[in-house]
Amino acid sequence: MKNTTFKKTQLATSMALLLGSTLLGSTFAMPSYAQEAEAAMPEEGEVEVIQVSGIRGSMIRSMDLKRSSSGVVDAISAEELGKFPDTNLAEALQRITGVTISRNNGEGNEITVRGFGPEFNLVTLNGRQMPGTGFTRSFNLSNLSSEGVNTLELQKTARAENPSGGLGATVNIITMKPLAQSGQRASFSVKGIYDTSNEEGDDVTPEVAGVYSNTFADDMFGFGVSFSHQERDFQQQAANIQGWQLQENDALPELDAENVVDNRSNITNAAFFPKDMNYSISDVQRERSNAQVTFQFRPIDDFTATVDYTASRATTGTNTVGWGIWNNFGANINEYELDANGTAVYADISGDDGSFTASRNTTRVDARSIGINLDWTVSDDWHFAVDYHDSYNEIDNGYDEGLGSSGQIILGSNQLQSKVYDYREGDIPQVFVNWNNGTNEIAPGEIDSNFSQFIYSPGRSDIEQFQLDGTWYNSAFDIPLMKVDFGVARTEQALSGFTAWSGLRGGPGFNPSFTQIFPDSMFVRNDTSGFLDAFSSGGANMNPGYYYTYDFDEAIARQLAFITADVVGEANAYSTDPYYMGAPAVSNVEEITDSIYVQTEWDFEVGDYYVQINAGVRYEETEVPSSAEVRVPEQVNWVAASEWITQFEDGLQVQDFTGEYDVLLPMFDVKVDVTDDVVARFSWGKSITRAPIGLLQGGLAFSGSPKIGSRTASAGNTSLLPFESSNLDLSFEWYYDEASYASVGLFRKSVENYITTTGQDRQFEGLNDIYLGPRWNEAVNALEAAGTQATDSAIYGYFVDNGFADENGVVTPNADDPLITWRTTQPGNSSDAKTVEGIELAVQHTFGETGFGFGANATLVDGDVEYDPYNLEEQDPLVGISDSANFQVFYEKNGLSVKVTYAWRSDYVVGIGQAQGSSDNPATQFDTYAQVDASINYDVDEHLTVFLEGININDETERGYGRFEEQFLFARQYGPRYTLGARYTF
Repeated sequence: MKNTTFKKTQLATSMALLLGSTLLGSTFAMPSYAQEAEAAMPEEGEVEVIQVSGIRGSMIRSMDLKRSSSGVVDAISAEELGKFPDTNLAEALQRITGVTISRNNGEGNEITVRGFGPEFNLVTLNGRQMPGTGFTRSFNLSNLSSEGVNTLELQKTARAENPSGGLGATVNIITMKPLAQSGQRASFSVKGIYDTSNEEGDDVTPEVAGVYSNTFADDMFGFGVSFSHQERDFQQQAANIQGWQLQENDALPELDAENVVDNRSNITNAAFFPKDMNYSISDVQRERSNAQVTFQFRPIDDFTATVDYTASRATTGTNTVGWGIWNNFGANINEYELDANGTAVYADISGDDGSFTASRNTTRVDARSIGINLDWTVSDDWHFAVDYHDSYNEIDNGYDEGLGSSGQIILGSNQLQSKVYDYREGDIPQVFVNWNNGTNEIAPGEIDSNFSQFIYSPGRSDIEQFQLDGTWYNSAFDIPLMKVDFGVARTEQALSGFTAWSGLRGGPGFNPSFTQIFPDSMFVRNDTSGFLDAFSSGGANMNPGYYYTYDFDEAIARQLAFITADVVGEANAYSTDPYYMGAPAVSNVEEITDSIYVQTEWDFEVGDYYVQINAGVRYEETEVPSSAEVRVPEQVNWVAASEWITQFEDGLQVQDFTGEYDVLLPMFDVKVDVTDDVVARFSWGKSITRAPIGLLQGGLAFSGSPKIGSRTASAGNTSLLPFESSNLDLSFEWYYDEASYASVGLFRKSVENYITTTGQDRQFEGLNDIYLGPRWNEAVNALEAAGTQATDSAIYGYFVDNGFADENGVVTPNADDPLITWRTTQPGNSSDAKTVEGIELAVQHTFGETGFGFGANATLVDGDVEYDPYNLEEQDPLVGISDSANFQVFYEKNGLSVKVTYAWRSDYVVGIGQAQGSSDNPATQFDTYAQVDASINYDVDEHLTVFLEGININDETERGYGRFEEQFLFARQYGPRYTLGARYTF
């Protein structure tokens, strides 16, 4: 690495900015800094430009971009060609003040900025809006490699020239441009990834990447290509509860005093019980490939044409084994203990089942983008750029050729007395089952079939965008107006997808006569030593201390060989084809936006202070047409003790919807050079985030598995207005030395049109409910009269024994049954404004020529959008709001570079709602998380670098909970991973 020290002057600052901007080589509308840098370019021979690479060079370029920009901008720059500070773009962005990330499979994938989650932040690629993954606007940053990226720019304040959508921030990913630097450049790297969690895959998996750029014919033509391919094998260990069921006081069972410990003091009118408790081990294989090809043509100095093509593919295959208990929705409780918040920390519950699960899923995500850009400096006063791109992001969660879907098979038994849930000690709840065999462990010969199910829900998002941008530089009038930027754009986004569900196959329910199809030899008994051992109550300390595994394919094949049409009847809902999906529900949403903007820059002096003002406005009109093909329910059948299935009419009903709105988005920035080293900024502006695109889908969708306590239906709303925020920013930045600065910023966002989801209880003619109908009540009375506890298993058995079920065990509703009450939800805009405010602190310092340096930042966020766990009414908190802090220390000298980073995030709300549905609007919250990463690089010579990287070397785990920390929802363990590799640059 070449580290060159130079005294910080206005010229040096301009040169550093020039270097960073020419590295970017961007000619799109968003990053106007490149144009400003070109205007400041010194004459040839006036100064020698020496590129500062490595960590220090990256810090200098990022700091100078932050200093020179209008509004509040942060950036991360490549340390050198093909070498980004982090291997994952999301992991890199979390180093920026105010940015936190969410993780999936132990890797950062989406960002939250100033408390606003992924849906509130716009990601652009070279200034172009990119489609989200699935039915979201969120761009999954883990699917894009960092090798071909030169800079990440994060614009926190409103800019009229930027595409709208980034209420939290707009992130622009700037890739390599060959004409940005003359001649040939290349960098190639090879890595071996060792994931300590891996058990089934390869212990070491490869990653190869390369960047190549060259210019020809006296820099008239430029060609650049970047590529990467990564394979990763790892294991996720997890404990999980799908949700918590609220029980009002009048619904609590009347038990003897010795069976109840009631410590409620904070909440006294309700109690909460776990719907289930399960554990899982997922072996994952993932492949990720990326490539970008760029051609540039510059026939004259003032005109550049660029054509680029970007492609990525991420394929993830998962095999999961699981075990656990199902508690239904809070019935049949024999004994319990409640804490101060009404949460059951101990419960003995009868009925239902204990099961062992095998699941398989292969998901492929393909993204493509092709773009054409024409950049023309007509004269000293006029500059124009035309940009067009067409891109899509397609997800296929049924990529497995054998299944054509995501598949799950559940085997187990309901031959038990009760199940015990215990969370009075340790990090993870414990369970055990009192089986009818008189032990706490079931034998393989007692395991029979429950059901299989297969789900297929692909989706695709397309964006076609045209932008025309212009700039007029004022040389005609003696006023402080420096330039006027203006432009028009059209963005057409379309999202389509469908959901198909097989229903429950291979049952019906638990039937001891089916145990013969699964020989004892099919099951392998395992103990829990080594399972979740990073938690205090994991590993050998767990109850149950065992689980069974079996081969997914063998279990399916044995079901098919035994359960035929002759056995279950030709009209049985449990088709002999396990992958049969039935009619899917189809949704299509379009979003067409026309926009126009004008933005001005004014430079002048007030006394001894240099002042820059940027003012502008953006106007947009949006139309949202949507068509839906929905399934119409006929009736709800009871097919097993704990399983209910909605039977739909043949065919689909077509429904069409349309919404429209317009927005006016003004902005105003003031930047003042208080001294040569101190910059003060004030910004005001409006920004928007459009409604989550999944909420814009029309049509009313009914649950296909409406268990008792979870009879739900939902509808979208194409007339949703976007979130609209009025933003205030005030910041002070002190640039006191080379690559060293300190800053403090205050921000406030007042958000209107907040989207809330409201629910109401509705009944639909013809949809009758077996639950609490005459036959149900008859069964309950008969069982209680016989001294038998009226569990759902016992009631279902009574139905079968008394001829209420058909020969397949399916119970259909009668006309005298009451109508089903469906909890129907639909999103809408709230008239109340909500406010978020916070403070950002950052410092970056290098210790002269010692090679040592550090960076630290913290963000504290507050507002009236937090979740109140004691409020049992419907709430709509801001998802993702949390405090955060990052710290980085490094040493870089004489070819050796060592860096250690620490990222911390406080607990936050992931979303409202939990699996299996619930009536009390509960939250899912993520616990505090802190991760340590480290890297060592050594330059063998000026071309070859070897490196070692460690991710999550402190073996941090993930944990989530509901209203309170005692309402456990999940715990996940991944372990550290390490990368050893080499990079060759020429």
